[in-house]
Amino acid sequence: MLENTLEDWRNRALTYENELNATIIGLAPAIRSLVIAIFARGHVLLEGNVGVGKTTLLRAAARGLGGGYQRIEGTIDLMPQDLIYHTYIDQDGKPRVDPGPILGQGENLSVFFFNEINRARPQVHSLLLRVMAERSVTAFNREYYFPHLLVFADRNAVEKEETFELPGAARDRFLMELEINPANTSSVHKSLTFDTRFHDTDKLIEQVTAGNVGFDALTPFAPVIQNSVTAGDAVQDFVEHLRRATHRPQDYGIQLSEVDMDELMIAGMGPRGTSMLVRAAKVSAWLDGRLELAPQDVAAVFHQVVAHRVFFTPIYELQRNWLAKAYTQAILHSVPTT
Repeated sequence: MLENTLEDWRNRALTYENELNATIIGLAPAIRSLVIAIFARGHVLLEGNVGVGKTTLLRAAARGLGGGYQRIEGTIDLMPQDLIYHTYIDQDGKPRVDPGPILGQGENLSVFFFNEINRARPQVHSLLLRVMAERSVTAFNREYYFPHLLVFADRNAVEKEETFELPGAARDRFLMELEINPANTSSVHKSLTFDTRFHDTDKLIEQVTAGNVGFDALTPFAPVIQNSVTAGDAVQDFVEHLRRATHRPQDYGIQLSEVDMDELMIAGMGPRGTSMLVRAAKVSAWLDGRLELAPQDVAAVFHQVVAHRVFFTPIYELQRNWLAKAYTQAILHSVPTT
């Protein structure tokens, strides 16, 4: 019976992935990573240029997931309380306090979408960190819980004025950071330019079956994937070597052009990072129809899960845009799988 349940859910997940690929073309690798994160019950941060489909992808993913959906725009004047409540004068001229976007859907809140998160102040990031880490918040002298909550966020990577970079602790709460970069093929760009169905975003998103995944059913099912996919000794050793390599690349003979490897690292990924790496890898294996973890499953999600969890010395931190990917790729090429 368990095998049937796993297969039924896998078919549901693949249908969900196919619908997203039909809605947002040219982003298949990012969509696979997003589906992995959702079924691993992890928060996701998207980064990319303006107008590449970040918001459309997250809205479409939220529609397929179902449940309560809230969105907030990152602005420089946004304050933490704006997420919890808002005040106004009603039609009778009396002051009112109503629940804000986090509280508005109660326990049915499935997706909280924070658009352009780096435009919000650090105080807002701190509150969001609590919500992401504990899926709860204290307000009006009581505790509110959000058992099904996933935080989707995107970051404006182009404009730097009036923006606030996320601190490492906040970024570490995201299971994945995904770069959204459409496939650079003429056919994709011609379709996006001339096919009118891509010009109406609202209609486009409606092509995704609403609530097909079932947000409330996914919450208890996600641990079933983790308990069903096994990891042998060889894979466990592989993950441990990857962890060590993020801290001490010199020990694995890792070299990068024009980089002093002895001066590169402040810290590599910690226990939470390795745990999340395995969580994501198990979902990747399950989506491919296997219940035994293999090194290729870990490699498939390594950059997305690990790149934002390694910390470079200040001189190299300024070069993170290219360095993080080069570093994770070098680790995978240098660490033996057996």
